[in-house]
Amino acid sequence: MDEDGKQLGIKSITEAMTIARKLYLDLVEVAPLANPPVCRLMDYGKYKFDNEQKVRESKRRGSSTVLKEMKYRPKIGSSDFETKTRQVEKFLAEGHKVKVTIMFRGREAVYPELGKKILDNVMERTASVGRVENEAKLDGKNMVMVLAPAKQHKTSASLNGSTPQNGATPPTP
Repeated sequence: MDEDGKQLGIKSITEAMTIARKLYLDLVEVAPLANPPVCRLMDYGKYKFDNEQKVRESKRRGSSTVLKEMKYRPKIGSSDFETKTRQVEKFLAEGHKVKVTIMFRGREAVYPELGKKILDNVMERTASVGRVENEAKLDGKNMVMVLAPAKQHKTSASLNGSTPQNGATPPTP
């Protein structure tokens, strides 16, 4: 086949190579299992470049969710907790998943309820921007929970900033 996909007929390898050289193209075997094998005349460098561009474009268009991680300790101070939780909220608002890890050291692992309490506080603080994807579970000396960004559906009432006149809540889609 030539560059445009037109059939050139059955040719010997030497004859096909001669045609390719005259046109400054490459001879590429596209169907080796066919009888006889199918070859195509093309600029292979350009073909590879175009394929790489397509792959890059699809990666750019595809939404990639990144798993971010935030680590807490059972004896975390309130200001550190606030700072880390604000960062978790920021990650969720950007559309990333967040793995929240409570790291226990030494005898702290005997008190998993302390870690659960911290995870519950994080979950409560980030409820507006995230939802729990994987519940808290103890994994060795760590307690892990995964949060995912919340799906935001805007109804016509919430767009207007008003509620229905009869006081009823608007139906959810």
